[in-house]
Amino acid sequence: MSLKDDAWPSSAAFDAISSALSNEAERKDAVKKGGAIFAFTLKNGGGETKDWYIDLKETGTVGQGVAPEGKKPNVTLNLADAEFSKLISGKANAQKLFMSGKLKVKGDVMKATKMEPILKKAQTKAKL
Repeated sequence: MSLKDDAWPSSAAFDAISSALSNEAERKDAVKKGGAIFAFTLKNGGGETKDWYIDLKETGTVGQGVAPEGKKPNVTLNLADAEFSKLISGKANAQKLFMSGKLKVKGDVMKATKMEPILKKAQTKAKL
């Protein structure tokens, strides 16, 4: 099942991340390095928001919605779909987006830094 939603073009990245984590060795490595549940709230051009998550605490899975039942995200990243697209493609840096107010982080900000290697895997996989 695809995680992409056409109203959020950058959401295709979640399919790429999921694909990158489909290899067991990659998934175990990502969970070891990530150690957290990451939630994303993306706002599209129409002002609507939608949530996705990446569980790098236990399962190494990606899904739509806030997080699986009973699992609280360690960190939530809130940004525009267009900015997420730039972040995934490597055209934007998370720290610069954060400093400019385009990326809002709730929860453990230090955990947010653990996302970088996963986003890199998605870039490689997706060739965005």
